Amino acid sequence: MNTDFRNANIVVLTGAGISAASGLSTFRDQGGLWDKYPVEDIASPEGYRRDPELVESFYNARRAQLDAPDVAPNTAHFALAKLEQEHQGRLFLVTQNVDDLHERAGSNQILHMHGELRKACCPVTMQPFFMSQPFAADNLCQCCDQPQRLRPNIVWFGEMPIGMGQIERAITECDLFISIGTSGTVYPAAGFMRLAKAFGAKAIDINLEPSYSSPFDTHLQGCATQQVPKVVESILSGEPIEISTEEALI
Repeated sequence: MNTDFRNANIVVLTGAGISAASGLSTFRDQGGLWDKYPVEDIASPEGYRRDPELVESFYNARRAQLDAPDVAPNTAHFALAKLEQEHQGRLFLVTQNVDDLHERAGSNQILHMHGELRKACCPVTMQPFFMSQPFAADNLCQCCDQPQRLRPNIVWFGEMPIGMGQIERAITECDLFISIGTSGTVYPAAGFMRLAKAFGAKAIDINLEPSYSSPFDTHLQGCATQQVPKVVESILSGEPIEISTEEALI
């Protein structure tokens, strides 16, 4: 079926694959940053309570990576910013990434479901605060009578992702769901595509590897920097994006 998505409600989900093309290490693949540390030590509330300095040093290193001269938004980030600015319908961009590359490319409406490296939060109220300096013991919240040591504004294992209600509402109302650079194997994000399909949306997967476990309507295999600009231009121009249930990956 050839579908014109110029006026469609679109939900875009981005994952580590879109940032990897910008020089940022991925965290689930072998050799990624998480591969160097036991996950329970640097990405859990328990690990933070045991050794906050270790956790802070890890996230300080990740923050510093964002400022490396060779790390910058790529053509996929810029294409999605263009889609936000020029699309005639609604666009909801949700990212699993904690970097700021979407913002640096010009996107303004982004929901970071796993938090943001540039922010800290109060461990009591979870109120976020922008952080220009590294995480340290002397960074205290401004929302409690007894100021608390600010923790990284990152959703750790065992914690609920940010904005789940907002994400689910957007997905149930969308006409097109696009997944970019994410494995689609970790919940709750792994259920987003199936939710979109259940409410009648078309679903496109853009990834280096086929998502054989997920019945997307179509899979565009290749680097996000090559595939995303093509899809965005097709949406904006009204050119058809080939959607065929006969080619579904099951």
